[in-house]
This record gives sequence, C-alpha cells and structure tokens, in this order.
Amino acid sequence: MSFEEFIQRVQAVGGMSDRAEADRALRAVLETLGERLFRTERDHLAAQLGGELKEVLAAKAQDDRYSLEEFYTRVGARADVRYHQAVAYARAVVAVLREAVSPGELRRIFRELPDEYRELFGEEPESPLSPTVQ
Repeated sequence: MSFEEFIQRVQAVGGMSDRAEADRALRAVLETLGERLFRTERDHLAAQLGGELKEVLAAKAQDDRYSLEEFYTRVGARADVRYHQAVAYARAVVAVLREAVSPGELRRIFRELPDEYRELFGEEPESPLSPTVQ
C-alpha cells in the first residue's frame, strides 16, 4: 500500500475531516509504534510497509517499553490532541495497518507486545481496566 493510499484509508476509517489530520494521526501512531517495538520487529514491519511509511516507522526508533495507556498518551502528545482523540487515531491507523501487512507479521507484533495491546489491534474488547474506559 502506498503512502498516499494509507493516508486515504486512515482518513476514511477514522472519519477524519481532511488529509492533514489523517497524516498527523498516521505519523504520530507509526512513530510511537516504531519506538515501542524491538528493532528486529520494527525492521520486519518496515519492510512490509516500504517507502515513506517505513521512514515514519523508524523515525523515533528507541526500543522503549511502556503500557498501552502510555502509548496513547505519546500519540496524543505527538499529534497535539487529547487522550480520547489519540485513542481514535491509534485505532484508525492500526485498522489500516492490519489491512496493509501480512497476518504473520501481525502475529509477530502480538508476540512482542504485552497482552493489553490486543485491544488496540482489535483482538480483544475493552475491559473495565482498559486505558480507553473513561
């Protein structure tokens, strides 16, 4: 999927008003995911994304470990939006990511991330302890 196609899908899936908002969401989420994954997994994911998407994913490569709640907080800080909007951005971008990469790659990502991240990837419903419950 090209960068432009990815942006268009994020805009459609997230119900975003314009391309600029979708671009901001995409960059915030992929940068945050890129810093959360170990280098090897980040490289595998980047290889499937290619082009400019690969560059965005690798922009903040730090191999940092943090919770799903902190993931959303970092997305919000990068996109300059409130927490609930960061959650919506993350869900839209990850939904499109699921369309763009192979099921095997998604399984490798799941193995690396804590179980709480399954909610973000649409694998589990929100629980009462979910960071998205308000």
